[in-house]
Amino acid sequence: MFRRLLVAALAALSLAALLSAPVQAAPQRATAAVFPAEIIGEDFPDPDAFEQNGTWYAYSTNNGRGHVPVASAPSASGPWTIRGDAMPGGPSAGWAQPGRTWAPDVYANPDGTYTLTYTAWHKASGRQCIGVATATSPLGPFSPVGSAPLICPLELGGAIDANTFVANDGTRYLVWKNDGNAIGQPSTLWLTRTANNGTTLAGGNTALLTSSGIIEAPDLVQRGSQYVLFFSGGGYTDCNYLTSYATAPSLSGPWTTAFRPLMTTATFDNHICGPGGADFVGDKVFVHGWVNGSRHLYVADVGWANDYPVVRGSRVRYEAERGTLNHCQVRSNAAGASDGKVVAYIDFADSWVENSVFAPVAGGYTLHVGYANGSGATASHGLVVNGNNQGSVGYPVTGWDNWQQSSVQVTLNAGWNTIRLTKGDLYTEVDYLELQ
Repeated sequence: MFRRLLVAALAALSLAALLSAPVQAAPQRATAAVFPAEIIGEDFPDPDAFEQNGTWYAYSTNNGRGHVPVASAPSASGPWTIRGDAMPGGPSAGWAQPGRTWAPDVYANPDGTYTLTYTAWHKASGRQCIGVATATSPLGPFSPVGSAPLICPLELGGAIDANTFVANDGTRYLVWKNDGNAIGQPSTLWLTRTANNGTTLAGGNTALLTSSGIIEAPDLVQRGSQYVLFFSGGGYTDCNYLTSYATAPSLSGPWTTAFRPLMTTATFDNHICGPGGADFVGDKVFVHGWVNGSRHLYVADVGWANDYPVVRGSRVRYEAERGTLNHCQVRSNAAGASDGKVVAYIDFADSWVENSVFAPVAGGYTLHVGYANGSGATASHGLVVNGNNQGSVGYPVTGWDNWQQSSVQVTLNAGWNTIRLTKGDLYTEVDYLELQ
């Protein structure tokens, strides 16, 4: 509080100057973020992708290209070429009809064959159910297996969005969704063990996550310390579609949903509308976005910060008060601040706050600093990245407890980095850092 009183006294002595200055200026802006690249600029929704022998393959929900459009490329970033329909004969005639063949998942089996798990229109009920097909080439043609669906719980609304998961011990599963939304009931993401290259079921169903809202497009990844279950939420036909995730120490749970979604339209600064249907493949994520009535395909870099996902170009927030502080203080009950706390009194020559941030790959990023400046003039902090000076962050006047953002470019190493804000001109409180 002493600092605020001191600032007020200085302001009174310079009243004439202050009256001629703008009350509030636009925050400092700079953009170094690398956003996901559009790799297929036409309808290619609900993507599934994998790499084999130096070639990438990707598959999508049905559209004008066929029942299961397939594309290939020499690298994840392309150039991608759409190669036709991987299942030209359509879904199994024994139980399905064409027209709603969704969310294909293709897995390369150890014996050199390929298994396609797909969602199709169940003729007898009108619901969606999960079927399976096989081929000897990733480009197909895939031939449906059996005259009945693999998974079809009609009492739960049917089943959609199957995705193959193979645990580190070699056990193979499908993770899928019962389509409760279709019948006004909650939806659950399930885990089911499979056998015979994923063409038959080998165990009961384990419930993972349940929601009364939209929860779909599951993708399960095993990391060293935990399992990460990605899923989409919201409606896919607008910019509200998103990707989030939950983590658990074992497949039996308990599952903890992330505090903030991983990818939204806002976290990408509107560079992708409704990022969803995500497929995580090693250090890449393939995701579709809504573009003029269709869903285009994008790819982005992924890193793992202590086994938690970080997608390049999507904002990640770090609360300043959770960093390391020197000769400054945490101020609690800060009105309107993220998590209600901020770092204050960065007022002395040896004052600083330092946070560790994670970069999926080395290169340029945008650092957004949430701040409030009631000094009466533009303030600043020195910017030190990994022990090296990278300039400063400027803070136009906002008034105290009026939280805005100022953005600067930073250059980071792959992995963990330290960002330190040091005493600069006048006085500013820091709410959070967002890396993009």
